[in-house]
Amino acid sequence: MILLDVININDDELEIYHKIRDNVFDKLNSFVADSPKVVNILLGTDLEIVSLLATQEYYDEFSNLLKDKNISKLYLATKEQMQEIVGHKIHHNCMMHGIRPKEFNIEGLDKKILMLDAITSSENIGSIARSAAALGVSSYLLPSNAPHPYGRRALRVSMGHISKLKISIYDDIKDAIATLKKLGYRVYAAEITENSTVLSKVKVADKWVLLMGHEGLGLSQDILSLCDEVVSIEMADDVRSLNVAVASSLMMYQFKNK
Repeated sequence: MILLDVININDDELEIYHKIRDNVFDKLNSFVADSPKVVNILLGTDLEIVSLLATQEYYDEFSNLLKDKNISKLYLATKEQMQEIVGHKIHHNCMMHGIRPKEFNIEGLDKKILMLDAITSSENIGSIARSAAALGVSSYLLPSNAPHPYGRRALRVSMGHISKLKISIYDDIKDAIATLKKLGYRVYAAEITENSTVLSKVKVADKWVLLMGHEGLGLSQDILSLCDEVVSIEMADDVRSLNVAVASSLMMYQFKNK
């Protein structure tokens, strides 16, 4: 394992660790992952890894994870140098520069899909991905105008478990729903309506899509009308809704165990 001492923090090849922010990518579709917990999970995948930027302590502790990896640049820096490179204080000692995996077409997804509409929070994108991976819902379908799941914050909140999911991005939700139906999926919309099926009573199809709406606005009536069934979580009378990440976790668990 050959480590490259960081001499010049303004080196062009280190700029990636500063410029790749929450939902910013370059022409190579780069991503940056932060912290050993996230980086170590990604090291266990077949993702293309361009470089690591880490302290001696990280390399000493996790050298066994790197011995069989073909990573061309292993940069060695102090934590102070790392903070200067990224431009803010950090609480970890490792970062990774990788390339986003190729996205799947809808036709290549599995029988159980978690689908999002108009989600705006990177934290929710990451949190939902982590729950999906934990619950064995391995396909994640997102709109092109939402934060990308390999955005820096979403990846961190997912603890790297986004890498366990098949990611597919759609442009038009109506077209995506129509395609899913043609492929034999039953599309369940998560929303509170007068005629919604309560979660404990829902009968789950073999091939299903669970569609979650915007954090504040939920799903529009136009979208609900395209879905096969609307499902709601039973809640106390004086509580109107749950955080979308919490709600999706509850619903995925119930769907997987029906």
